[in-house]
Amino acid sequence: MEVVWALGQVGAVWVAVVLGLIMLPSALGISLGISEAYMWVLVKTLEWATIRLQKGAKKPQPQMPRTPTANGIIERDETPMEKEIALLHRADFEFSHIFYFCRKGFEAIVDDEVTQRFSSEELLSWNLLTRTNVNFHYISLRLTVVWVIGVVVRYCFLLPLRFSLAAIGITSMIVGTTVVGQLPNGSVKNYLSEVVHLTCSRILVRALSGTIHYHNKENRPQKGGICVANHTSPIDAIILTNDGCYAMVGQVHGGLMGIIQRATVKACPHVWFERSEIKDRHLVTKRLREHVADKSKLPILIFPEGTCINNTSVMMFKKGSFEIGGTIYPVAIKYDPQFGDAFWNSSKYSIVSYLLRIMTSWAIVCNVWYLPPMVRKEDEDAVQFANRVRSAIARQGGLTELPWDGGLKRAKVKDTFKEEQQKNYSKMLVRNGSVG
Repeated sequence: MEVVWALGQVGAVWVAVVLGLIMLPSALGISLGISEAYMWVLVKTLEWATIRLQKGAKKPQPQMPRTPTANGIIERDETPMEKEIALLHRADFEFSHIFYFCRKGFEAIVDDEVTQRFSSEELLSWNLLTRTNVNFHYISLRLTVVWVIGVVVRYCFLLPLRFSLAAIGITSMIVGTTVVGQLPNGSVKNYLSEVVHLTCSRILVRALSGTIHYHNKENRPQKGGICVANHTSPIDAIILTNDGCYAMVGQVHGGLMGIIQRATVKACPHVWFERSEIKDRHLVTKRLREHVADKSKLPILIFPEGTCINNTSVMMFKKGSFEIGGTIYPVAIKYDPQFGDAFWNSSKYSIVSYLLRIMTSWAIVCNVWYLPPMVRKEDEDAVQFANRVRSAIARQGGLTELPWDGGLKRAKVKDTFKEEQQKNYSKMLVRNGSVG
């Protein structure tokens, strides 16, 4: 009997802490300073661990820069194909000309610039979290003790707390949007829908121990527009909806995600497509244009890359989002990998495994930049407009801009890419007089 009473007391205290110190401030959009204090202790601990590593290692380990570079393991010569081949010959074709393609092939096999974007970025110093091939925590006894304490804190305190907040946030989202969805369409329903979405998103961000810095808020997406952003993680949407409401676009799912979709669409005009509809480009474009044409509806949130990239680069934006028309509001998202790896490698981890890794990390820290709105120029096609928006996001976020399709994560290179290189080479031969 005493054990049951004790468990009841512990449960009551736990509920009081979750509701009073975290959930209520999150719903009101205020901070009690707990997150700031936690981050201060965390930063000091990681700085101390880095110093211990430098003292204990045979060679000093360099400090991790704030924006890690994406240097490969080989030194590349970025000379264009036309210029490099021109140096190999004067007029006629020679077998030595194939050396350019051989070298590029070897470079791609050893360290290509595409597939490495689909794996977690490397850290230059240990953050008491990252799994590596080196047992850093054996360098000193103190570091081992701190690492063990960190494991206990993350799995025995933070994980249950974050799971509780996530359960509350998801349940509140389903119940709140279902209730609001019963109201007649109008300003009251729209207002309550935005309140529910913002409140639940803030709770879910607290469930990730999220520390988000929003910059240039005067450029936040407006109703009737399209918000496009680089894509690192499924939580990108939560990061953005923590600061404003959006209409989501995606495919209808089953399970828990399907329940959330069916509930939220009753209160907010999200755009969900059936599996058979998502392949119909004309139907998708039509529905999105109808949404954008209504200036009273929330801005659409789209991730044009179509897949998650590892927080170091921005890959090709699919042109469909830029054929709709209307104003584009670019957003750059950059996570700090020192506190946790937000990238989801869907080829390696299931969504459950990924969420477990996220919830057992130290925190999710990121910067969000709202860029000035952009519109398509008269002499600009959809591909050129997409590339211009992508370049702006890459510059602001300090990300590497790559022309490759993120679909290469699961598919082979299209024949059109190969044919394009072959055409370029044949044109060079004709122009140089080697053929004809």
